[in-house]
Amino acid sequence: MTADATGVGFPGGAGAFAGLTARHPAARGHLGRPLPAAGPWGHVLRRSAHLLPAVAVVALLAVPSAPAGDGSAGSGSVADAASGLLVLHCLVRVLRDRARPLTRTAALVLGLPVLGVTVAAITAHDPASSLPGVARYLQIFVLVPGALLLLLRDRRDFRLVAGSVVVLALVQGAVGVTQYLTGTGASYMGEEIRAVGTFGPTDVMGMATVVAYGLVICVGFALSPGAEGRGRHVARVRRAVALGCAGLLAVPLALSFSRGAWIATAVAVALQLTLSGPRRAVVVALVAGALGVVLVGGLGIGSQMITERVDSITRVTDAPDQSVTDRYTMWAAATGMWREHPVTGVGLKGFPAHRDSHASLALSAASDTEGAGLGFQRQPLLSPHNMYLLVLSEQGLLGIVALAGSWAALLVRALRRLPGAHRSRTGADCGLAVTGLLVWQLVDFSYADIGGPSTVLTAVMLGLAARWALGPVRRPAKSEAGRA
Repeated sequence: MTADATGVGFPGGAGAFAGLTARHPAARGHLGRPLPAAGPWGHVLRRSAHLLPAVAVVALLAVPSAPAGDGSAGSGSVADAASGLLVLHCLVRVLRDRARPLTRTAALVLGLPVLGVTVAAITAHDPASSLPGVARYLQIFVLVPGALLLLLRDRRDFRLVAGSVVVLALVQGAVGVTQYLTGTGASYMGEEIRAVGTFGPTDVMGMATVVAYGLVICVGFALSPGAEGRGRHVARVRRAVALGCAGLLAVPLALSFSRGAWIATAVAVALQLTLSGPRRAVVVALVAGALGVVLVGGLGIGSQMITERVDSITRVTDAPDQSVTDRYTMWAAATGMWREHPVTGVGLKGFPAHRDSHASLALSAASDTEGAGLGFQRQPLLSPHNMYLLVLSEQGLLGIVALAGSWAALLVRALRRLPGAHRSRTGADCGLAVTGLLVWQLVDFSYADIGGPSTVLTAVMLGLAARWALGPVRRPAKSEAGRA
């Protein structure tokens, strides 16, 4: 067992490669001489080769996916297929190593959602039709997070996967800003200016989610305390780059016009600032405020529409728009379903079938989508757009306690590991990023639920959180604290 400077121990590491070379003569050259070094890039590629399945899942989210036949966002993307290969890859590694894959705590926390999902599928009116829902829930909340927990060995692995999310966010953000500037985005208030990236108008939350993840990760890396010793310069450069990327990602996030993503990002970043220390929190808050004034007030980037969108958050009870009315109506319908079936809900994938019998006439039943390369179409409202109410209506109290309990356990354990990382001045960037991501998702689930191609990135985020919160820990030696 090796350990990196975060104090988190990981199986394998550099010693594992040395042992592999010693056991297998084929890894050496003629007459037993070691093969020549491949250079620094060769070493990096060799050491990070096991992360290729995880990075592929993130990278393939940049591939546009066609909407489902009913006009919804659909979920069967190439990134979903890659996530299946990621799980299979980890399963093969576990069987090959014949090692105990997870601790009992990790197995309990990640396995909790299985209970509610299984019971809801069995008690569904049509169990066969609920099977796709079972696969989706297990993919997002159990299998992919568990695979990443096993795959990430140390802090460098964590940063590489998190960095790939930031790169994806920058790419999607650049596409979104271009859509706004050229009028080729999704339709918003009669104009095709809404930034949606490559996800299209049927998944308007896709780009907002990706960009918000990247921004929160960058803020976590930028707020980490500086390393000591040899890693001080590297850490300083990393923080500067992260802060610059966070500023860039704030633009497409604003142009997504997603109120839920704005609220979740504000809460997550505020918590990250608080955890990093009051002095740094004040400085970053002032810089962020100045950046907002320059972008919106000075350059006029979407100033009028962004202001109207922000004002609409406070008018949800006085003069709500149709999207808000539909959302409140579906929330009431989900609550009504739960009252009739409080323990196990109406069954997995049962919300659409029971919606009309529980919703009022104020529900429009479908939303209009247009732009970003697609013509006008009606997108059916198949969920309450609130993850907690979706689980409560379909899985009942059993499901919501199991699923929300798993998320709460991850957050609590992530927060408990932060003080030690701050004291050692190493690894706090990973902890702050994970804490921000978890809080962002828990807040955003009040306005959204799983669905669409971007959902697989939620599974990657939960995998990063599981690696930080559930991985084995030991206190680092003093000599390790100076490493970057």
